[in-house]
Amino acid sequence: MAEGRASTGNDGFTADERAAMKERAAELRAQAKRAKGAAKAEAELNDLLEAIAKLPDEGDRALATTLHEVIMAAAPQLAPRTWYGMPAYALDGKVLCFVQPASKFDTRYTTLGFNDTAQLDDGAMWPASFAVMSIGQAEEQRITELVRRAVG
Repeated sequence: MAEGRASTGNDGFTADERAAMKERAAELRAQAKRAKGAAKAEAELNDLLEAIAKLPDEGDRALATTLHEVIMAAAPQLAPRTWYGMPAYALDGKVLCFVQPASKFDTRYTTLGFNDTAQLDDGAMWPASFAVMSIGQAEEQRITELVRRAVG
């Protein structure tokens, strides 16, 4: 088992999970200190771009960059920010979707995830998380459709 995945304490959280919680706490402190409006939006975008730039894996950086571009082109009304240290996109202050790079929790693939505010409902069961190994034209079209549908 990879070091970050093994539970290292009595709380049952892995080192990676504890690190993500610390990142979220730091994000919340930074958000509380920021001004509102354009300055806040610019700072949150910079946080997202910095989080992508810091990804340790070149493949993760490339996927996260492309996902950012596709998501913003599909729904420019979304507010880019970080969420648990991951690139995320909010609508009306709530995170709608996020990118979980494979290196974040030492997983096999990057994930594009949607929270419960996403309007992806399709009957009694529907996918809310998608593995992303690469992005070609077909994947870009599918991501665009998902994001636009999620926004409503």
